[in-house]
Amino acid sequence: MKEGWTYKKLGEVCETSSGGTPSKNHKEYYEGGTIPWLRSGEVGQGLIYSSELFITELGLQNSSAKIFPIDTVVIAMYGATVGQVGILKREMATNQAICGILPNESLYPLFLLYCLKSKKPLFLKDAVGGAQPNISQNIIKNTSIPIPPLSEQERIVSELDLLSGIIEKKKAQLKEYDQLAQSIFYDMFGDIYCTTFSKRPLIDICEFIKDGTHQTPIYTEDKENGIKFLSAKDVVEGVINWNNIKYIPIDLHKELQKRIAPQRNDLLLCKNGTTGICAIVETDEIFDIYVSLALIRPKKPFCSKYLLYAINNPFTKEQFNKSLKGVGVPNLHLGEIKKAKIIYPPLSLQQSFAEKIEAIERQKALIQQSITEVETLFNSRMDYYFN
Repeated sequence: MKEGWTYKKLGEVCETSSGGTPSKNHKEYYEGGTIPWLRSGEVGQGLIYSSELFITELGLQNSSAKIFPIDTVVIAMYGATVGQVGILKREMATNQAICGILPNESLYPLFLLYCLKSKKPLFLKDAVGGAQPNISQNIIKNTSIPIPPLSEQERIVSELDLLSGIIEKKKAQLKEYDQLAQSIFYDMFGDIYCTTFSKRPLIDICEFIKDGTHQTPIYTEDKENGIKFLSAKDVVEGVINWNNIKYIPIDLHKELQKRIAPQRNDLLLCKNGTTGICAIVETDEIFDIYVSLALIRPKKPFCSKYLLYAINNPFTKEQFNKSLKGVGVPNLHLGEIKKAKIIYPPLSLQQSFAEKIEAIERQKALIQQSITEVETLFNSRMDYYFN
């Protein structure tokens, strides 16, 4: 224990409550409403100044909804956002999937916000339910929290705010570089509707476009002897994320490689779920892919880096969106991918574009390294103070 700090269960220090949902069968509970009504999916805003929906006084009176005061710390209890934390910066009502922790003189609201953010892994561990995990108010109330003097709380918040502010600024720099890359593409090649270059369907410029295995594989926990196996979830950010991948037995890998063997400079395109996002293979790693990914291998000579940006271009995404199949989970068929047209400039211009992009990516890598370092420091300080 740190000197001068006390440790208590949150419910011993703070009053908590949850909200409610006025009946959707009564339009008068919502139409013309002036009372902000927060849902759990909106909690991860940090400081919360507004809500998407509003309710009327009549809706408030005829439901279990209640108005929480400014500086109430709110935490999502149900669904995909379980454990997300925010602070109300105006009076608001909430639905029943949100726990409100009322202001308390012994706790600085931002200190409690950071404290509960650090507890999210514990909340997720205690969550029950499958597709819609949830935590109860009792779990939140029984969470142990530190209570240092208020002056110490404010000092800790200032330190953590500084670190998180640095992280956000650097992430904004990454977005600016992404916008610069798109701007270079438009300056050099125009768009699909207004360009001086020819337009070609992807199938004309590729050796092949194939998706991964349609059979759900039997996975293995043996990472040392298993083979890496990628699906659409590993490509959603436009780069391959190797952090949470699955593995398959080597015997299955040998069978899958007979049909398709990914290699450096291939492109992987999400064709299920989050569709139309493409990433380039920049490694000699041996791996296999699931049906949710399409592997695109351009003919030689053709610049894969240019093709990556041409496919991730909004105008190509627009073509994909028009051809989506299925209800619920969108599905992009191989035939539609093959028909999508991209701008086809001379190879020399493709290579010139790739050189500019590689210079941008070197700067992005430096920024990302800096973000990782600051995030490591931020997480260590959170762990020191709260865990």
